Amino acid sequence: MNKPSTTMQNMDHMDGRELLPLSPRSLAQAQDPRLNLLSTEQGGHKGPSDYRALWKKAIHQQILLIRMEKENQRLEASRDELHIRKMKLDYTEICQCSKEVQALWDRKLSSPCRTKVQWDKEDIHSAVCQGVPKSRRGEAWLLLSQQHRLRHRLPQRQQPPDTSYQDLLKQLTAQQHAILVDLGRTFPTHQYFSTQLGAGQLSLYNLLKAYSLLDTEVGYCQGISFVAGLLLLHMSEEQAFDTLKFLMYDLGIRRQYRPDMISLQIQMYQLSRLLHDYHRNLYTHLEEQEICPSLYAAPWFLTLFASQFPLGFVARIFDLLFVQGTEVIFKVALCLLSSHEGEILECDGFESIVDFLKSTIPTLTQSQMEETITKAIEMDISKQLHAYEVEYHVLQDELSDAPPPSEDSDRLDKLEKANVQLKKQNMDLLEKLQAARQKIQTLESSMESFLSRESKMKHMIRSLEQDKASYQKTIERMRSSLPPEAMTDVEMTQIKSSTNGKAKAAAKKP
Repeated sequence: MNKPSTTMQNMDHMDGRELLPLSPRSLAQAQDPRLNLLSTEQGGHKGPSDYRALWKKAIHQQILLIRMEKENQRLEASRDELHIRKMKLDYTEICQCSKEVQALWDRKLSSPCRTKVQWDKEDIHSAVCQGVPKSRRGEAWLLLSQQHRLRHRLPQRQQPPDTSYQDLLKQLTAQQHAILVDLGRTFPTHQYFSTQLGAGQLSLYNLLKAYSLLDTEVGYCQGISFVAGLLLLHMSEEQAFDTLKFLMYDLGIRRQYRPDMISLQIQMYQLSRLLHDYHRNLYTHLEEQEICPSLYAAPWFLTLFASQFPLGFVARIFDLLFVQGTEVIFKVALCLLSSHEGEILECDGFESIVDFLKSTIPTLTQSQMEETITKAIEMDISKQLHAYEVEYHVLQDELSDAPPPSEDSDRLDKLEKANVQLKKQNMDLLEKLQAARQKIQTLESSMESFLSRESKMKHMIRSLEQDKASYQKTIERMRSSLPPEAMTDVEMTQIKSSTNGKAKAAAKKP
């Protein structure tokens, strides 16, 4: 009983408009619900119990209004969240999931023991190969990372520092400038990341900043932003941070981002050896033009294909990455090259081949993407990759044990270094050419839009001119039907209005 009395005392000092009901009533009635309640009661004199009941009713109405307002705010926030989620997942999915596969993932993602009990590895692999629903892909990646950690525990010295995401966000990073520069280059055409310093770019900055502080050896390297961006499209910042740590440390992807980039050199050697063993004609053709895998495949490995290929295709590669590891990157690269072997062999120059590899191959059709993923799933090259890695280290050891080079060897080394620099400059020019082409396409689309708007405006002008001519004809007909004395009055009125207009205009001038 104390609470209602206190509430009634507080309500004496409240503005009556705070108790307005959510119904279309007249303003006079809605000014004060207490007066409205009193006016609805029949009879003259009211006793204390009647007023107490009326006050209680008014209080209940106010509580109801507050609850409805909170519910409206919650619904609005839910609507905004749904809009952002829809914006994030705005890409074409490949390998559409059937209802059975969706039901399978619903069961797996709702299992209470998914984070504590190891599941059958083949069963998980089979589920991923059948497809992963786009709407639940983020949850599936978290589940797959948790299952991997249950089976493979990293040694203590290889584990990342135990620093929370929120604590990292409070610190400053020396990589800030590099991260800010790359924000606008990461998925520039995707709506979630396209707005400068919008919600997407701010989340991406937070994630990259936090990781650069966590992994001081790697810090920030170009390529990580695309990996982090794809994770953010499917999960929250903290979930994306934990998943990025899994990819970098548990799957070992961070090795290719180290300053020496020895891991990336090994990967390029392994890809070259795969081409040599599986597609000799293609390997020979590329070698004749002095095109090594680092000229075209380095972005594939550093961004996990995310910088150049359609998002739906990249998301599917990530699905397999969580169950097959980094081997899937080699398999997809090999499938892409083999499926375009005929077109590459038809290119007869360095520039034309590199341009085809960097610009044409990423423009895959839906059927080509599905075929590439299917081939990659069926391929097994783990033994070959291990053998090639050992072979690379043996060759490096032999080179280090070789006698000092002669003068001819020194000159050859200088020429090779100059050749590498020229190739790098050529690649930079090709990248600039590709960026210029993209800008030209954007300008052409803008020009088409302007031309369309100009055509519409011309059409409107013609329509307005026709209306004007029609109105003038109507005025002429009306004038011809007026008697002479009425015409004189009309002309005098026009003269007066014209004179007044000129006088007003003259008065406005200084």
